[in-house]
Amino acid sequence: MAGEATKTGTVLEDTPAADEGKLVKIPRKPYEKELRRLQEELVTMQEWVREEGARLVVVFEGRDAAGKGGVIKRVTEFLNPRIARVVALPAPTERQRGQWYFQRYVEQLPARGEIVLFDRSWYNRAGVERVMGYCTEDEYRRFLHQCPIFERLLVEDGTLLRKYWFSVSDAEQERRFRSRLADPTRRWKFSPTDLESITKWEDYSRAKDEMFVHTDIPEAPWYVVESEDKRRARLNMIAHLLATVPFHEVARPELVLPERPESKGYQRPPRETMTYVPDHAASLLG
Repeated sequence: MAGEATKTGTVLEDTPAADEGKLVKIPRKPYEKELRRLQEELVTMQEWVREEGARLVVVFEGRDAAGKGGVIKRVTEFLNPRIARVVALPAPTERQRGQWYFQRYVEQLPARGEIVLFDRSWYNRAGVERVMGYCTEDEYRRFLHQCPIFERLLVEDGTLLRKYWFSVSDAEQERRFRSRLADPTRRWKFSPTDLESITKWEDYSRAKDEMFVHTDIPEAPWYVVESEDKRRARLNMIAHLLATVPFHEVARPELVLPERPESKGYQRPPRETMTYVPDHAASLLG
């Protein structure tokens, strides 16, 4: 990948590692097989987090339509929602605007035995707020100064912090935008800010580069995920997360299905006394 690298080796440019025309996409069958294996490992990691009382924070950042949501969905698909939860905060309220910037994010951090996945995070200030003018220059500079301190405090206190930046080309982003506009089930993902991101591509690039210079620290480095191919990105990100968390399989009690006891004379009420959902599925049989 072309571009200038930081001291921790992360590249500061949204260009695919391989020539886009030559990128070999992962076929569905091997993708699904490997994804299932990785998801089983995620469940093992979850049990380790619960048993050991670990605290894991995973930050997902990147361009609009870079594939963050799809990865989060695959990560959490088989996890216990009481242990692993996704945080996707809306715009701050008037009261929250009067708080310390990091305060509403601190409230969402995990307790012992929990995993929190941030679908966008405190880095909003270095990205959309910076580019769209939603924060002042002083607020922006204060963020760049405080963010590394904030993250070092988290890590020093034992929190496992992983930060992923999903990188996608302008051509692929536009293709995904057009696909969303044509799909009624995904049109909700679009906002006026998303539309403006097309015209502010270079502004977002400069903002991201400066963000990396200040926040790509040894204690909490940025990891770039090439997401031109969504399947490849999902496998690569999950495999990397599993490789960087020092989990191991924990002993779990063996569960044995008990014998069902003999009936004691229970009689089910007549079906006509209940209101059933209409069998819509039967209409598909013709």
